[in-house]
Amino acid sequence: MTVTQDLSFVHLITNASVLVQLVMALLLAVSVMSWTYIFRKMFAIKNARLQTEEFERAFWSGGDLNTLYLEATSNRRKNNGSTGALERIFEAGMSEFNKAKGSNDAFHINARLDGARRAMRAAYQREMDALESHLAFLASVGSVSPYVGLFGTVWGIMNAFRGLANVQQATLAAVAPGIAEALIATAIGLFAAIPAVVAYNRYSHDIDRLAIRFESFVEEFSNILQRQTR
Repeated sequence: MTVTQDLSFVHLITNASVLVQLVMALLLAVSVMSWTYIFRKMFAIKNARLQTEEFERAFWSGGDLNTLYLEATSNRRKNNGSTGALERIFEAGMSEFNKAKGSNDAFHINARLDGARRAMRAAYQREMDALESHLAFLASVGSVSPYVGLFGTVWGIMNAFRGLANVQQATLAAVAPGIAEALIATAIGLFAAIPAVVAYNRYSHDIDRLAIRFESFVEEFSNILQRQTR
C-alpha cells in the first residue's frame, strides 16, 4: 500500500526535481493553450463553412448582383463586420467594380475587371490569414512538446541514477520512483502533442477545402462580371 501511495501521480509530481516540475508546468500551460485554440478554430471553421454555403445559395439563386451587394453591405454594417468570408470577398470585388465605372471602351472594361479581381484576391488573402491563424502554434506544439517532455524525462532519470551513487546496494525499488516521475514528463508531452497534431491536420484539410471554394468563386464571379460588360 505504501508503494502505491509513493508512486501515485500527485506524489511523483510534487517530489520531482525543480527542473522536471518546470517542464511539466510548461507542457501543461501549452496544452491548455492548445486546447483553447483547438476549440476556437473548430467553431471558426464551422461558422465559415455554414456562412459560405448560405451565401452560395443566395448568390446562385439568380438574383440581381447589385441587390445582393447592397444586402452584403447592410449585413456587414448591421453585424459590425461579422459576415461570412465569401460574402466579404464578393463585396470587395463588387465594390471595386462599381467604383471603376467609366467609359465602355475595352481598356476601361479590362481595368474594371482587373481591379475587381485584385480586390477579391486581397480579400481572399485576408480571409485565409484569419482562418489559418494559430495553426502554426498547433504545429509547433505537436512537433516540440514530445522533445520537451523527453528532456524532462532524461533529466529526471539522470537525477535518479545519480542518487544511486550514495546507495551501497542499488535496487529497482530505489530507482523506480525517480524513473517514474521522469516518465510523467514524457506522458504530459505526448498529451499536449497528440491532440495538437490531430487538430492541425484536420483543420488544415478543412481550410484547404474552403480555400478551393473561395478561389473557384473568384474565378466564376470574374467571368460573370466579364459577361455583364459585353
